[in-house]
Amino acid sequence: MEAGAADALLSALCVAFTLGMFSTGLSDLRHMWMTRRVDSVQFLPFLTTDVNNLSWLSYGTLKGDGTLIVVNAVGAVLQTLLFPPLQGAELLQTAALLGVLLMGFGYFWVLVPNVEARLQQLGLFCSVFTISMYLSPLADLARVIQTKSTQRLSFPLTIATLLTSASWTLYGFRLRDPYIMVPNIPGILTSLIRLWLFWKYPQEQDRNYQLLQT
Repeated sequence: MEAGAADALLSALCVAFTLGMFSTGLSDLRHMWMTRRVDSVQFLPFLTTDVNNLSWLSYGTLKGDGTLIVVNAVGAVLQTLLFPPLQGAELLQTAALLGVLLMGFGYFWVLVPNVEARLQQLGLFCSVFTISMYLSPLADLARVIQTKSTQRLSFPLTIATLLTSASWTLYGFRLRDPYIMVPNIPGILTSLIRLWLFWKYPQEQDRNYQLLQT
C-alpha cells in the first residue's frame, strides 16, 4: 500500500473511531436530559472532552489538518448542544474550565504573533487537556476497585476509547507530531485498565450482588 493511501486510511480510521466514541456517550447524555440529573454519569470526562474538542479544533485550523478539524468540530457541537442544564458544582467546574480556555486562546492569538511558536504552544496546551481528559476518570476507577463494581463504567465507551487513542497515536506518529501522538498514549493505558476491571469485576456479578442486597 502506498504511503498516501495508508495515510488516507489512517485518517479515515481516526474519524470513524472518534465519531464512534462520541456516539457511545449519547445514551448517557440522553439519560441526563431525561432525568435532569448528572450524579449517575461521570461529569468531568464530558466537560474535559468538550474543552478538548475546542482546543484541538483551533490547533487543526492553525495547522490546516482536515482530519482534526472535522472530528473536533463534530465533537464540540455534540458536547455543547446535548449537554444538560447544570447547577452547583458542575456549573462552577464548567465556568472555570471555559475561563481557562478563553484566557489560553487570548494568549495564543494576541500575545504570540509568530505562527510556528503559536502552533507549538497551542499543541502543548491541547496535549495537556487531552491527558486531563484521559486521566479524569481515575478517581472513578479507584472507586470501582473499592466497591468491586463496574456499574459506573461503559464497556462500549472503553472499547471505542481504546481504538480512538490507538488510531490517533499512529496518526501522530505518521505525521511526526508529538502533540498528537504522546497525549493519546494515556488513553490506551486507561482503556486497558478499564478492560482489566471489567474482567476482574464482571457486570453480571454486579447484578447478582444487587439482587442479594434487595
